[in-house]
Amino acid sequence: MNWLSNFIRPKIRSLVDSQKEVPDNLWTKCPACEGMLFQRDLKERLNTCNHCGYHLRWPVEERLAHLFDGGRYENLKLPRVPADPLKFKDRRKYTDRLKEAREETGRQDAMIVGVGPVDGRELVIAAFDFEFMGGSMGAAVGEAIVMAAEEAVKRKLPLLVIPGSGGARMQEGAFSLMQMPRTIIAVDMVKEAGLPYFVLLTDPTTGGVSASFAMVGDIHMAEPGAMIGFAGKRVIQETIREALPEGFQTAEYLVDHGMVDMVVPRDAQRATIARLIGFLTQPVLGNKPRRGKDKDKGDGNGAAISLKAKAAESKARAAGTVAKLPPANDAVDKATTNTVLPLRRKAARG
Repeated sequence: MNWLSNFIRPKIRSLVDSQKEVPDNLWTKCPACEGMLFQRDLKERLNTCNHCGYHLRWPVEERLAHLFDGGRYENLKLPRVPADPLKFKDRRKYTDRLKEAREETGRQDAMIVGVGPVDGRELVIAAFDFEFMGGSMGAAVGEAIVMAAEEAVKRKLPLLVIPGSGGARMQEGAFSLMQMPRTIIAVDMVKEAGLPYFVLLTDPTTGGVSASFAMVGDIHMAEPGAMIGFAGKRVIQETIREALPEGFQTAEYLVDHGMVDMVVPRDAQRATIARLIGFLTQPVLGNKPRRGKDKDKGDGNGAAISLKAKAAESKARAAGTVAKLPPANDAVDKATTNTVLPLRRKAARG
């Protein structure tokens, strides 16, 4: 007995302990099909399941490294804002939560703003980091979106926002809710400048983020299966006392009901974004219309309108139905100003 306990058992224990332990983060289970995914394969497939194609949440650094050519982009420094304007405390101080999130993610808040080429086409990208307090939108995130919009206008570049957020940051109260109109005004500046504003909706896009800048883009893309909505499905069902349809609040459901333009898998996003930029920024082909130089001889379109207007004026005056009409070209100019330009402004505002 002593021989077994004093020699054999310690020998077996030493052999077992000497074996290298297998790290517990080599495998991930797919939330959709529950298949086991090897981490290296998962990263190569852009965090999508090789069994069912499910799109798992993707670290923001990896997303931007994939979108920008060669993974190179200018990471803009975000504006500083007051850290805890309400001195908020629930079970923990808000400042403690911020400190923990900053240590875990290595950034100041839930946003990265980068400038660089995507398939050779420059643009500004503002991407949420869901790992930072659920991607919640507080004053810092709102300020970052404002800065991204201003940078896009300054550089005359398209703006792409990639939300992935649970909504407004409750620890900042009204300061957080105030970011909803601020961000809408910010992206409206991009539209007023005649620049494209794209949104790539990821899982999840909910709450105050979905009720503000995330749903006012020129073109809305979404990742497959992304949950997009304001309130949660369970909350809505309990409120209206009705069962909701299958797939409610998914990207595919929103495409079918006209809220989203297209569902784009990750391996097609770079090419799709570049193609959309090309569609919306290339010059319009065709000759510019010219006004006539000699209105009396009827040269050019402007002169033709002028002669027809004068003939109508002479006929009306002879019949005694009009005393005097304004100059023909002035009438055309005023009509253009009063009808076409407001439509252009409205289109620019989206």
